This record gives sequence, C-alpha cells and structure tokens, in this order.
Amino acid sequence: MSDGGFRIAVLGGGAWGTALALAMLRAGHAVSLWARDVETVEAIGRGENPRYLPGIPIEHGIAATTDIATALSGADCVLAVVPAQSLRGVLAEAKAHMPAGVPLVLCAKGIERDTGALLSSIVAEILPGNPVATLSGPSFAADVARGLPTAVVVAATQEALAVDLAQRFSALNLRCYSSDDVTGVEIGGALKNVFAIAAGAVTGAKLGASAQAAMVTRGFAELRRIGTAFGAKPETLMGLSGLGDLLLSCSSTQSRNFGYGLALGRGEALAGRPLAEGVPTAAIAARITAEQAIDAPIIAAVAAILDGAVTINEAVAALMSRPLKPED
Repeated sequence: MSDGGFRIAVLGGGAWGTALALAMLRAGHAVSLWARDVETVEAIGRGENPRYLPGIPIEHGIAATTDIATALSGADCVLAVVPAQSLRGVLAEAKAHMPAGVPLVLCAKGIERDTGALLSSIVAEILPGNPVATLSGPSFAADVARGLPTAVVVAATQEALAVDLAQRFSALNLRCYSSDDVTGVEIGGALKNVFAIAAGAVTGAKLGASAQAAMVTRGFAELRRIGTAFGAKPETLMGLSGLGDLLLSCSSTQSRNFGYGLALGRGEALAGRPLAEGVPTAAIAARITAEQAIDAPIIAAVAAILDGAVTINEAVAALMSRPLKPED
C-alpha cells in the first residue's frame, strides 16, 4: 500500500457503494468504481446516480467502469459494497484481478443464506491472500453522500490494519473508529436488519409505540446473546456497529429493512420493493440459533412471518405469552 493517498476500488454502484466512493474521494484517495449496470456507470460519469441516489450531485473524479479488471488495477484497497447474497459470485469474478495482499473491506451486512457463513469467512475462502476488514455502523447512504456527519467502525483481526484503515478513511464529517472484533461487528450489522423488519412490522400494524420500544429493546437482548455465543466483545455490541446501528435502522423509513417491515405490517404489496438484506438473513439466523439452542424468539418470529407461517398479530401474541422471567 502507498504511504499517501490510496488507490481505492469500490465494487458496487448502488446507493452505499456510490456514497462510500464519494467519501473516499473526499478523504483524498483516487477512486475507481465497478458496477454491472452500464446506465449507472454512465450516470456517475455525468455526476449523478438517479437510480440509487436521486437528487444528490456526484462529484467528478470517480472512475466508474463496467470492467472489473480495470477497476481493480493498481488498487491499494478494495471495498466490497455488493449485497451479502451476491458477494461470493462477485469475489469469484474479481479473484483473477485482485491485487495480491491488499485489504478487502466488507461494506455489506448479512449472513450467506445457503451456508450460514459470515461474509468474512467467504473472503477467507475465496481470497485467502487478502486480509479482510469490515466497515459498519449507523449510516444511511444518502447522508454520507451529502457529506452529513456520520460515525462508523472499521474492524480487522489485525489491529494495526484496522487503525490504519480507520485513519485513512476518516474525513470531514466521516469519523471512523477501529476495532479488532470482526465477528462482533459483522453480527451486529447482519442481525439489526432482522430486528428493523420486526420494528417496522409492529409500527405498520399500528400496535403502538410501546410495542415498538419493547421490540427494539428485546431485540438488542437477543443480539447480545447471539453475539456472546459467537465470541463477540460486549463493548462491540454496545457500540456503533451494534446498538447504534440497531437504533438507527429501527426508527427511520430511510432504512430499507424498517420500510419493508412497515409495508409488511400494513399489508402492502412487497414485490418490487428495494432490497432488504434482513429478509434472507432472518431465515438463516433463525436456523442457526435453533441449531445452537440460542434463545432468539424475535428472529424466529420474523422468519415465520416472512415465510407466511404466522401473521404479525399471531407472532406478537406468542411473544407476549412466553413464560415470564427476569430481564436479561
């Protein structure tokens, strides 16, 4: 890696990929961006991304391309900003062009539906020669793209790498903290999407602010139990990538997952809605927690609702009738 500004390659031209490309540009780095969609690439070249960030000007300087080899050429660092369920395929496509030894920073949140693998495990499997890091926290793409104040966490098992990346990524109105708890950051980012669907569904079904507060609070209790079972640090779960991201995602219609739950609770059509990563994550998270005997009733309820096995009211009634116990 170079000592001055990085050459950063961003894989993904959606809202979050474009926003992070802008953030890296503002931090003084040379930025390339790869996307499959020709129209998106051409639009970014014109200074806009109307499909994903309508009305937000895109500063010139991002070298957008549909050729992944061109995007990765000479990169000092790669940000993978594609949906969790698409990551394996994109990394397999990138493998032949990936510069040796450069860090791969995961910027999506989820668990692979078919295997139950955390995203860092997928990187280790496909790109064993590239150190893996993850970037997560309470952040909306539109806010970052507009340059509004945002704080996130950059985690890597190599603490020195996390510190270095956090320093390099930080810029005016983007504050990056470092962590060596990759697992904790990944679990927080993945599961908050499921709880955001639950919070949105409760709100959409007009079950009241008290029910929504209970759903978020008890969701955080589940998050802590699951995180602890997988070796996450308590301070990670209490921090930006855990509690912080949970609170943001469970309280705003800017959250795709909250918006999905809202539509679900209102009985609206779900076809054609923006991607909500919590949908595939709910099913695999419910399976994992059941197999490992981790008490996760909200996750199980969300998975059952999405599967059509129960209604929202039936799921809430079942949660309310669970045996009473001390608060954990």
